[in-house]
Amino acid sequence: MNVLFGIDRLLADPELRTPLAGKRVALVAHPASVTADLTHSLDALIAAGINVTAAFGPQHGLKGDKQDNMVETADELDPHYNIPVFSLYGEVRRPTGQMMSTADVFLFDLQDLGCRIYTFVTTLLYLLEAASGTGKEVWVLDRPNPAGRPVEGTLLVPGQESFVGAGPMPMRHGLTLGEMGQWFIAENKLDVPYRVITMQGWAPESAPGWGWPESRIWINPSPNAASLNMARAYAGTVMLEGATLSEGRGTTRPLEVLFGAPDLDAKAVHAEMQRLAPHWLAGCAIRECWFEPTFHKHAKTLCNGLMIHAEGGFYDHHAFRPWRLQALAFKAIRRLYPDYQLWRDFAYEYEFERLAIDVINGGPALREWVDDAGAEAGDLEALASRDEAAWLEATRSCRLYGP
Repeated sequence: MNVLFGIDRLLADPELRTPLAGKRVALVAHPASVTADLTHSLDALIAAGINVTAAFGPQHGLKGDKQDNMVETADELDPHYNIPVFSLYGEVRRPTGQMMSTADVFLFDLQDLGCRIYTFVTTLLYLLEAASGTGKEVWVLDRPNPAGRPVEGTLLVPGQESFVGAGPMPMRHGLTLGEMGQWFIAENKLDVPYRVITMQGWAPESAPGWGWPESRIWINPSPNAASLNMARAYAGTVMLEGATLSEGRGTTRPLEVLFGAPDLDAKAVHAEMQRLAPHWLAGCAIRECWFEPTFHKHAKTLCNGLMIHAEGGFYDHHAFRPWRLQALAFKAIRRLYPDYQLWRDFAYEYEFERLAIDVINGGPALREWVDDAGAEAGDLEALASRDEAAWLEATRSCRLYGP
């Protein structure tokens, strides 16, 4: 069955567009904000006669040209449509009153990865908070969660909120952004006229796509989100951003490796992972690889690493658990190299006091488990499984599609 995304349904059905008549409309978008025929949503909406008066770009920009953490985008004027393009990853990350004054309805059309740390979900919360109590409408033009319905990871600890931690959710949250908006409104008691233009035909628990429809081409929503394999692995591999190990930036397959480093024996690490918790390696293939990043960590240095293949016949949607898999790689490295400088101490997403790995995980529990020589896989399993069950129960009423 052909899957229609929210933008496709809005353009195809005049009745869905009727409430926009006579209103000023803003669009939040990035390079993957495209229709089924790959027309960018901004162009398609204007061609359909929608009065688009402003556009907004999230982290990496409306054009998706900015590479990394804390690389900001400036506001600009769109040269074709002569409308302002506001950056929500520049001087501000929350929409200002002046930005909000440019429209009556805000269409949010971002392709997400289904991961708490992927900042588009936080941008949605900040937009909802800015609209709360003002009468401004927020519509999410819904898109698939390419990681599907599985939930994984510990809940963010209260007080650990950040731009990569919008609330008490696990790393892999299992929701679409339309569903997440409903949870944000209920969780934060926001007063927002909110609407989801739902997808038609999306079946997150159906093979072979398991969340991503085969009929749709993958477009990078950010520079390093280059494939469906990356999207599936990201809830684990993103933790490498808080480590001294390479996540593959500066290569053609970033965030699809469990690690890369010039001073580690990848085969030995893999063997230790199999010894410690073989069941956490299920659902994918792990392959030794070598790479030399052209930039970023270990630039121009040969690295030995492990590549994840959550794709093809190797992929088992319900067995693959990337957060546990990445945690296990860290644990194996710590066991084999007890004094290895594993954690990277630097400013991460505007957090200057906490270790990046703790910001990423919404608390110190994972790092402490890795560094505790006596901690076993079962200890982390107990923490995570409790939180995962709580999240599933808390969000059950927010789900708009299938189970």
